[in-house]
Amino acid sequence: MASLADTLGPISARLGELEGEPVPLEGGITNRNYRVRFAGEDVVVRLPGKDTGLLEIDRGAEKAASEMAARAGVGPAVVAMLEDPPCLVTEFVAGEAMEAEELREPAALTEVAVALRTLHGCEELLPVEFSSFRIVEIYAARMADRGAEVPSAYEWALASAHRIEAALVGPEHDPVPCHDDLLAANFIRSPQGVRIVDWEYAGMNDRYFDLGNFAVNNGLDEDQEADLLAAYFEAPASDRRLAALRLMRFMSDFREAMWGAVQSTISDLDFDFTEYCAKHFERMRESAADGRLEALLEEAGGATG
Repeated sequence: MASLADTLGPISARLGELEGEPVPLEGGITNRNYRVRFAGEDVVVRLPGKDTGLLEIDRGAEKAASEMAARAGVGPAVVAMLEDPPCLVTEFVAGEAMEAEELREPAALTEVAVALRTLHGCEELLPVEFSSFRIVEIYAARMADRGAEVPSAYEWALASAHRIEAALVGPEHDPVPCHDDLLAANFIRSPQGVRIVDWEYAGMNDRYFDLGNFAVNNGLDEDQEADLLAAYFEAPASDRRLAALRLMRFMSDFREAMWGAVQSTISDLDFDFTEYCAKHFERMRESAADGRLEALLEEAGGATG
């Protein structure tokens, strides 16, 4: 992992004199972020965590996605990118980090829906794909390669994921640019409106993954899910669209569970990744219990078995 000291000199050579001391920014359990001032301008310096390539993070793709988001008006501008040590520098967004409770409010839901629709409508392609169905398989393979034990719940979850993948077909599921990590901490309330940060998992994906990922990460209830979809599609939420979103909530938890499992084998951050993994598998089982998964598959128009 690169140190902050390794990056400040090269960044200063591009942006101007370093002023004051870097300030650590809270949030995030993969990287370390700092607010730093160069030549009168505040930026965010982002230091990748250890072995993040094993999490399928592509720093070149992160830069491309960040630049696209900035052009679309939904993310901060990229100021610089160091290759060695790898380090992304973006403008500092003046504002407040949003909480899940705030994001569930009607006005914020609408604003998020518009931002996601704008992102998903970008015509340019991102240089990487991000499929929730493939990423869990990749994470399991990475663990096996490192001699780590894959969680026992993986096979059950994978069988369910295969059924979900078969159900979610049609033009609305064609890959579009997606953020893929819509935690509350990645939303900033700025004077210019909501801005989305942290684009390291961005890639071409099913738009419903972003919608389901946002819903599960921010605790949306059924009415709020319907409101999100109505604002996104500018039409009342249909049963089919609601089912697609809820199936992707399941896949979001599957990705998070396996992400935690991989992190438990590679990360040196002070965080209980094993508990994180177990929590998300448990939430998956709850969401699939009592025939709920079967009902969602049927409503999505692709039930099997």
